[in-house]
Amino acid sequence: MGELFMSDILTLRRLLRRAHVLAVVGLSGDWYRPSFFAAKYMQEHGYRIVPVNPKYPEILGEKCYPDLRSIPFPVDLVDVFRKPGDCVPIARDAVAIGAKTLWLQIGVINEEARKIAEDGGLEVVMDRCVKIEYARLFGGLNWMGVNTGVISSRRQTVF
Repeated sequence: MGELFMSDILTLRRLLRRAHVLAVVGLSGDWYRPSFFAAKYMQEHGYRIVPVNPKYPEILGEKCYPDLRSIPFPVDLVDVFRKPGDCVPIARDAVAIGAKTLWLQIGVINEEARKIAEDGGLEVVMDRCVKIEYARLFGGLNWMGVNTGVISSRRQTVF
C-alpha cells in the first residue's frame, strides 16, 4: 500500500472523498477537546461520525460504541485520537471490521499499527488531522472569515 503519512495530496483527497462513515476512536464528549472539534467539523461537512469511547452513551447526536468491533454497520475510515501505544489493537480491530483506511491523528505515529493495517489491506495515514486535511484540500481553511481556498505547494494540473 505504501506510506501515506507523506503529503500525497491526490491520495489524501481520494481517501476523504471515498469515506462516508468515520469511526472516531477516542472521541471526547467535551466540546473543547480537539477530537470533538474535528468530529463536529466533519459531521457538518456531510460525514457520518461514529463515536468510539466507552465513557459516553452518545456524542454529537450519535450512539457511542465501546470499541470498533461493536459497530453493527460498515465503517470507511477509522480516525484515531489515542496515544501511539494504544494503536496496535485498534489497527487489528480496523482490519477485522473491514475498514478501508486507518487514520492516526497529529502526533500519533505507530509503525507496528501501520504494518498491521497495511497487511490487512487498509490504507494508512499517520500524523495528520482529518479536519485540517479536509479543509486544506477542499477549501475550508479560513482566517477571520476569508476563505483561502485549497492550499498546496503543487501546481494544479490543467486539462
